[in-house]
Amino acid sequence: MKKLLLIATSILLFAFTATIALAQTVNSPNDAAYIKDNYTKYEYQIPMRDGKKLFTSVYVPKDQSKKYPIMMDRTPYSVEPYGIEQYKNALGPSPLFLHDGYIFVYQDVRGRWMSEGIYREMTPELEQHKTNQDVDEGTDTYDTIDWLLKNIPNNNGKVGVWGISYPGFYTTTALLSRHPALVAASPQAPIADLYRDDAFHNGAFMLVANFGFYPFFTNRQDDKPTQRRGGKVEYGTPDGYKFYMDMGTMRGSNTKYYKDTIRLWNEMMDHPNYDQHWKDRNVLTHLHDIKTAVLVTGGWYDAEDLYGAINTYKTLVKDNPASHIYFAMGPWVHGGWARGIGDHLGDVDFGATTASFYREKIEFAFFSHYLKGTDTDIPKISTFETGTNEWKNYSMWPPKQAEDKNLYFLPGGKLSFNPPTGNGDSNDAFISDPNKPVPFIDEITLDMKREYMTADQRFAARRPDVLTYQTDVLDHDVTLAGNIWANLKVSTTGTDADWVVKVIDVYPDTSKNNKFTDKNTFMSGYEQMVRSEAMRGKFRNSFEKPVPFVPNQVSPVNFELQDVLHTFKKGHRIMVQVQSTWFPLIDRNPQVFENIMQAKPGDFKKATNKVYTSKAHPSYLKVRVM
Repeated sequence: MKKLLLIATSILLFAFTATIALAQTVNSPNDAAYIKDNYTKYEYQIPMRDGKKLFTSVYVPKDQSKKYPIMMDRTPYSVEPYGIEQYKNALGPSPLFLHDGYIFVYQDVRGRWMSEGIYREMTPELEQHKTNQDVDEGTDTYDTIDWLLKNIPNNNGKVGVWGISYPGFYTTTALLSRHPALVAASPQAPIADLYRDDAFHNGAFMLVANFGFYPFFTNRQDDKPTQRRGGKVEYGTPDGYKFYMDMGTMRGSNTKYYKDTIRLWNEMMDHPNYDQHWKDRNVLTHLHDIKTAVLVTGGWYDAEDLYGAINTYKTLVKDNPASHIYFAMGPWVHGGWARGIGDHLGDVDFGATTASFYREKIEFAFFSHYLKGTDTDIPKISTFETGTNEWKNYSMWPPKQAEDKNLYFLPGGKLSFNPPTGNGDSNDAFISDPNKPVPFIDEITLDMKREYMTADQRFAARRPDVLTYQTDVLDHDVTLAGNIWANLKVSTTGTDADWVVKVIDVYPDTSKNNKFTDKNTFMSGYEQMVRSEAMRGKFRNSFEKPVPFVPNQVSPVNFELQDVLHTFKKGHRIMVQVQSTWFPLIDRNPQVFENIMQAKPGDFKKATNKVYTSKAHPSYLKVRVM
């Protein structure tokens, strides 16, 4: 549920600007004047089937000599500015749409800002709607489209919907309206399963991404429309690591700050397991019988909703084989394709203006074809291969050419496609201390800085509580294409433990700095993170029913790290790091089996954790190699 209405308030909001709906920031200063000169703004309260009314802003071209398709964005982040004399400074996914001529529609979703109703986070979707009281985002979209077609003059009868992050979820649910006029939709970085996207990753709570977001997001908790903004947290320090350590426990979020006043935050605290609350908020189970053409967009370095983009695409293709489903993935952070040029992230140079290419050649071409009938030859799969920095097109994802292989952890910190051969019970041990957790980034910040997704990991490799495995210097390019699965054999002296796995591209010592390299950084020997993920060990068998570890007993811990398309070039090495803390990106595990949301300060214990590297107990990554 992340970013880009850039709300200008201090460092606090940088801690969760990723959580604000994306407004266009690629427009030129002249676009605001162009909008006023060429569009007329209207505001409506559009009635839904259950009687609730949703506030909707509509921008109609003044040139009424032809008919226009409708482009709609439904959002929980406000359609501001309010008032028919107050105009947005940008319309549509990019200025290409603004100057090409569309009817642009923005709607506050049910229960948010100026719309009526009670807000429910990731509204549970219904398979059946037997009465007018059986409403969800699909029915709200259907009723909105129906009203627009009947009441907005000069529309051509075709509707497109787009949105990024939370609006991406509302774009996905627009598909569930199954309205015949909805001919094109682009869910971009959509939340798909709130438990797997923003709230938890494999049971580990995404602390820094959520803590500052909910006070800001909570501007109302009733059914009364408002233009009032939410609140903010007074951190009292620029050091997020210090702040969250001082907070102490997850209970401290309420005892010290929220005072149990934020309903949506408490819903997360009350449901640490994957129970019915979360199952109801998994929209993927409803994505069948979709006739609309869909362009799913995501970023390889999306720290918020990588899971949503990848799995929305995979589910749509699997369950709607006859539909026109497109997939675009570039080297972007959350929403990065909609702003800037996408030529780098942190120290890493992508060598191309990837975002502007996407906006023109993929996104604009997609909607123009389905809404205006223009010619197009958009590939079904448009993916940017990092490492080589090239766009690659495929007919399916993952590519059928990718072959499953295992990348084994070996004694002595080695990593190899050859399995261990020794008959002993080799392992690597480290002491994990939740009171001295490994930081997720090597700088002082309150933010979940998206640069961590490509950041140099040498600072972590130097810690005694981080295990490191790496290949010999590669004598040929190795391209990974598709999802990665960690298959670990582990033990702990505690009864619970987190397991963090990071896949890293190690640059040769001859590598030179590029124009984006920080002045205090050297690309020589750089350890670029390519993919990473956490797993809360007690969920290793089931996210619904956690179980403790038996101290010192070897246990399998298997989990997905999501997809990549990355080439480890000749002369580089592949590295894997394993650790048990990653702070404050994820919350701290006390390393005792309990409800962590209710843990007390004295519960946090040191533990000796082991990763096994033997023939009898092999640990490895299952990867797809081109």
